[in-house]
Amino acid sequence: MPEDARFRLLLVDDDPAVRRAYQSVLTRHGVAVTTASNGREAAEQVKAGSFDVIVSDVTMPEMTGIEFLKVVRVHDLDVPVILMTGEPSLESAVRAVEYGAFRYLAKPVASQELWETVLRAARLHGMAKLKREAMELRESGRMRLGEHAALEVRFSSALELLWMAFQPIVSWGERRVFGYEALLRSGEPQMKSPAEILDAGERLGRLHEIGRAVRAHVAGAAHEAPAGAALFVNLHSADLDDEDLYSAEAPLSKLANRVVLEVTERASLHGVRNVPGCVARLKALGFRIAIDDLGAGYAGLSSFTQLEPEFAKLDMSLIRGVDTDPRRQSIVRSMKRLCDELGMLVIAEGAETAAERDMLAALGCDLLQGYLFARPERGFVAPSW
Repeated sequence: MPEDARFRLLLVDDDPAVRRAYQSVLTRHGVAVTTASNGREAAEQVKAGSFDVIVSDVTMPEMTGIEFLKVVRVHDLDVPVILMTGEPSLESAVRAVEYGAFRYLAKPVASQELWETVLRAARLHGMAKLKREAMELRESGRMRLGEHAALEVRFSSALELLWMAFQPIVSWGERRVFGYEALLRSGEPQMKSPAEILDAGERLGRLHEIGRAVRAHVAGAAHEAPAGAALFVNLHSADLDDEDLYSAEAPLSKLANRVVLEVTERASLHGVRNVPGCVARLKALGFRIAIDDLGAGYAGLSSFTQLEPEFAKLDMSLIRGVDTDPRRQSIVRSMKRLCDELGMLVIAEGAETAAERDMLAALGCDLLQGYLFARPERGFVAPSW
């Protein structure tokens, strides 16, 4: 971004003299500056329009700069926020980083330092927007009208022909069924795989329809499940933004005390607003939470802290060949020990051979799922022991 390019900046400071001084510095460089005298006023500005950079004081009446930053992140995940304070502290710096502050500057901030920081933030914001647009372009493929219509037809058919397969999760030590995982299927010949259906739903902006259909189908089949068997239902991260999920009157909510909602570690929770709050609402209804595909994704520790799951499902990539691979054995053993310490039950997915089963049992994994016991089928099939 050239130095004479105009971009929009929001300047927030409760000191009028400081506000005027910084505004003067920035306008000399061609920046379009909007000012606010406190966090609440600034929050209204953010809700009303978009900015390329935000510069805010930390210590302000009514709403601190940290609290304001939290509000910003609800409305805009990308805009760089530069925080300034005359009383820097480790605690406020840590919280600033936690909520994605771009820089944390100690007052008084020299004019040149302020401008250079703002300019760098604006350039990076421009790059972030281009990357997001490129990603959206790549994922959407800029479908022509005919392509979009065809995808709509196939997707609607896939939803109409949607059905659920169920695969047992067993306690090997007790030789009993612990629960069943519900798995998405469809009779639409051009869109049979779950990945194809989810991809179409994402491209069409109709992911919530998939989640609602899945939950309704599971609720409708639940009466056929063996007594005491838990029902494991997969959630797309987008489902956490669907208010229907939290309705006490929704079909699955009425069975919440026997339902475990699985959130995959393969997908990022970054775009979901207030994940801990979402989880608290679900648990208040009676649902339990599982983190799925553990070991295959990139969410790591943040998934545990945000989801506080009762279950951890080890990804099948760790289970395949575990009987002959000391490295896999070490990872599974360590993950099992960590989950035990965190009070989570471990489920090992993808057990296909008796040797894998026996090694998992030796490593302390009692809850198992895989083709060795049963393939996903219509209805609730009994496992093979």
